Amino acid sequence: MAKKILILVLLSLIAMPQFVRAEEAKPVQLAVFNPVQMVPEEESIKGVRLSLFYPVNKDVTGLSLVWLGVNRATGDVNGVEIGLGNWVEGAAYGGQLGIVNHAGKRFVGLQYGMVNVTEGDLTGLQWGLVNWTQGFMHGVQAGVVNISKGRSIGGELGVVNYNEGSMEGFQGGFVNYAGQMHGFQLGIVNYTKSLDGLQIGLANYNGDKEPMEFMVLANWAF
Repeated sequence: MAKKILILVLLSLIAMPQFVRAEEAKPVQLAVFNPVQMVPEEESIKGVRLSLFYPVNKDVTGLSLVWLGVNRATGDVNGVEIGLGNWVEGAAYGGQLGIVNHAGKRFVGLQYGMVNVTEGDLTGLQWGLVNWTQGFMHGVQAGVVNISKGRSIGGELGVVNYNEGSMEGFQGGFVNYAGQMHGFQLGIVNYTKSLDGLQIGLANYNGDKEPMEFMVLANWAF
């Protein structure tokens, strides 16, 4: 009986490293499109992921490069993604360079493309034609249309800047809107429900009406 227990323990110890290695992130991913890829989609990559059309993995750390398609991660990404599209369902830290970039939970770093979307909080820079941040933004949006739905600390530079929450910093564009503005708006039309700062433009509106609701050229409240 003791020998059988000893044999079972030894077999368990031998099998354990195999199990651990199976769960570790793989250093290289080569793919055409999912599921035609070297590492299955439920596993993670820590190193380099190279693909032709559409690779899918859990967490990705390092460089992810797709030639004619979309990089996708169902977990988190730490590193740089380059492709026509970059889609992260979790959080992303580093850089996304593509036509369409998306981060699900949080983004820290640079999103550079035609359309950049962060559904959670953003810390860093969104630079593209359309930039969208759903949560708290701490950084800069630079593009044609910039939209931030939550509280923002930093700046928005574009043709249209729309901040649904509160902006602490600077908006510069043809049309600037902020739910609450704590700082400086510079544009043709500046609109805020509550102003603590300065507006310079052809039409400036302050919903608080203190000291003035509407002014041409400049409006202020401190």
